[in-house]
Amino acid sequence: MSSLVIAAISLICLALGYIFYGRVVARWIGIDYNQKTPAVEMEDGVDYVPVKHWSILFGHHFASIAGAAPIIGPVIACLFWGWLPSLIWIVVGGVFFGAVHDFISLTLSLKNKGLSVVSLTESILGKTARIVFSIFVALALILVVAVFAALAGKTLAITPQVVLPTFGLVGVAVLVGIMVYKTRIHLAISSLIGGILLVGLIIAGYYLPITLPVSNPDKWWTIILLLYGMVAAVLPVTVLLQPRDHLAAIVLFFGLLAGFVGLAITHPVMKSPAIASFKTIQGSMWPMMMVVIACGALSGFHSMVASGTTSKQLARMKDARKIGFGGMILESVLSVLAVLAVAAGLYWKAVPAGESGYTFQACMEGGNVIGAFGRGYGELTSPIFLGVGYLIGITMLKTFIMTTLDSATRITRYIFTELLGDAFNIKLFRNRYATTLLIGILAGWLALTNWQAIWPVFGSSNQLIAAMVFIIASVYLLTHNRRVLFAVVPAVIMLLTTITALIYKTIEFLSGGKYALGVISIVLVLLAFFVAIKGFLVFKATGRKKISG
Repeated sequence: MSSLVIAAISLICLALGYIFYGRVVARWIGIDYNQKTPAVEMEDGVDYVPVKHWSILFGHHFASIAGAAPIIGPVIACLFWGWLPSLIWIVVGGVFFGAVHDFISLTLSLKNKGLSVVSLTESILGKTARIVFSIFVALALILVVAVFAALAGKTLAITPQVVLPTFGLVGVAVLVGIMVYKTRIHLAISSLIGGILLVGLIIAGYYLPITLPVSNPDKWWTIILLLYGMVAAVLPVTVLLQPRDHLAAIVLFFGLLAGFVGLAITHPVMKSPAIASFKTIQGSMWPMMMVVIACGALSGFHSMVASGTTSKQLARMKDARKIGFGGMILESVLSVLAVLAVAAGLYWKAVPAGESGYTFQACMEGGNVIGAFGRGYGELTSPIFLGVGYLIGITMLKTFIMTTLDSATRITRYIFTELLGDAFNIKLFRNRYATTLLIGILAGWLALTNWQAIWPVFGSSNQLIAAMVFIIASVYLLTHNRRVLFAVVPAVIMLLTTITALIYKTIEFLSGGKYALGVISIVLVLLAFFVAIKGFLVFKATGRKKISG
């Protein structure tokens, strides 16, 4: 089957979802476009800072939620279960689950002084539920930081050509931030200069690969990246976060456009099977495929970004749908490209006689998911980038791992401060430096183990957060006389899916001697059950009160 036809169907469905369902959801949530945003009312120059233009914030939001997960998850899913179920979940989940979740999270935060969804839990479900949810989210975010630090470290070790553009982007971003906020140079001009410098870094990296002269370089790169994330997490958002994410988004937009243009030129057939298997060593298609794909269709981490950093920078309420709903739709577009890159760009098991190329299985050896995507992307874009498409694909992906890493560290700092500093009244953790140091130590402990073992727990906990956010949103909407079914249905489906997946992985971890991961999984399941039961009781009581009233 033609990959071009599949791409067209997927993109049309996602576009229609944004245009029509996004508008309906905005009406159901009840956005007041005349309301001043928290960034305007509470500007403090560090966290609450209204952006100059919504496109800058879109860049930050998209770069933070995208990262590597919407590529890694779909690539793994295609290998084990096939491209057809992967694409169905990406498109359907992206529109009716992920985009709704992100939009609700952003809107609730905007309506409540930029508070995180975790903080809002107290007014909706009570103080105990807030503390339990905070512990759950803190554990899950530590997993996020650990996974992306380890993944980025491995990438730098095996692809030294991307080291220079990866760290060089930090300097370029600081320069762009100075041009936009200090010297008041127009955003378009600043972006053009930043883009040209970044292209120069990519070219320089190709000729000047950087390797660490140590054993286990991936471990050392992981430590360096964790230190970077800790420093970036305490800087004002205008210094690095906003301009870096804006540039990263430009890289991704360029990479996405080149990927689909290359697909239109090469239009290969799908080489991988539509359905590879229903049951694999990773588990059965349900529930494991849905949690492995994670961010490409639904991600609880997005609610932390939307209500953590994005809501504190939005200048106008009318831009909320573009960023909240639209950001997730574009992430699903990225996942569609990832599926097509490996399912159409790579051969299945063997290269046919007389043909040249790479096989999916060979590229995935040693868990080299990024390498598999890079090879497939390079094949799709060969008419455009010739022989360097592979490196461009990896550089594109690597850029987003960095944005997710420091955004996740910053958001985890918010959650730890709220939990340890405010809820438990530990004065030390009201200090952002002490809190960030604790996060780095905990994430480093996990990151220096096998990140592939952490990934299924990350996916399950990630989507459990999403399920609980849907529960919290459902209660909030009910108390404000709004429609709730569009939030309740995803809540129930994802609660059942992710708890089943976590129980499955818990049994696997304990039987395989991975007791730390097994204990973490058990704790996450228990915390999720508590919040789910509390949410159900409050939802039921609220509904009964409305009926009797």
